[in-house]
Amino acid sequence: MNLTKQVQPISYLKSNASKVLLQINESHEPLIITQNGEAKAVLQDIQSYQQSQETLALLKILALGNRQIEVGKLQESDIVFANIRNEA
Repeated sequence: MNLTKQVQPISYLKSNASKVLLQINESHEPLIITQNGEAKAVLQDIQSYQQSQETLALLKILALGNRQIEVGKLQESDIVFANIRNEA
């Protein structure tokens, strides 16, 4: 993703808010907002934001699983499934 085309000053956002929201919702591309020439914020559509949050949550679960494997915190699958059946 090339973000250089997706950079606008805050003044552009202020004067074109409706247009910006329409563009972001159609393209699903984030918009980087600058203030005094410095990147200050990222604006993105809600669908992309939710998708990013779900992806991040899955990555955290995978990282936790990898740490548990590294420290030897494992159980045989038949024991895990038996425990699940007993709780149901």
